[in-house]
Amino acid sequence: MLRIFAAGAALALALALAAAPGAAQAMGPDAAACRAGDRPAVLVTVDGFNRRTGNVRVAIYNNPNTFLDRGATLKKIDLPVTRGGPMRICVALPRAGSYAVAVRHDVDGNGRSGWSDGGGFSRNPDISLANLRPRYQNVAVNVGQAALPVRVVLNYRFGLSIRPVRG
Repeated sequence: MLRIFAAGAALALALALAAAPGAAQAMGPDAAACRAGDRPAVLVTVDGFNRRTGNVRVAIYNNPNTFLDRGATLKKIDLPVTRGGPMRICVALPRAGSYAVAVRHDVDGNGRSGWSDGGGFSRNPDISLANLRPRYQNVAVNVGQAALPVRVVLNYRFGLSIRPVRG
């Protein structure tokens, strides 16, 4: 009975989100995990684009000792930037636990990091040219048995500072 109730509640939530005016659908190959609502996932809302070009990468890390190291991601999802509004990208996770979300906006879509690219992290820590890599403990989120909403505001370089577009 509880399982039927949980499934019904997840369906009702999915329908409510779909019917809400202006609600963006979850995107990416794992979108079904966020719609089902019954398994570990993060629903990352990426906002604050300075241009609507290129690609967005959502990278998931689960090891504080290798956070942001090349090749150390647990999972990555790359998608083209949409024409407007925030992007909602679902990433299914193997189990409940602590995860860090890193997002990169590859403005020119060349697949390499550049000075014009934007980025951000779960829990939106302050970053600067002197501190581009926050500590895992400052960005980690605890994911349970359902999709956890995570909002990431992108930061870009403006002269000698790094900040969101509106801020």
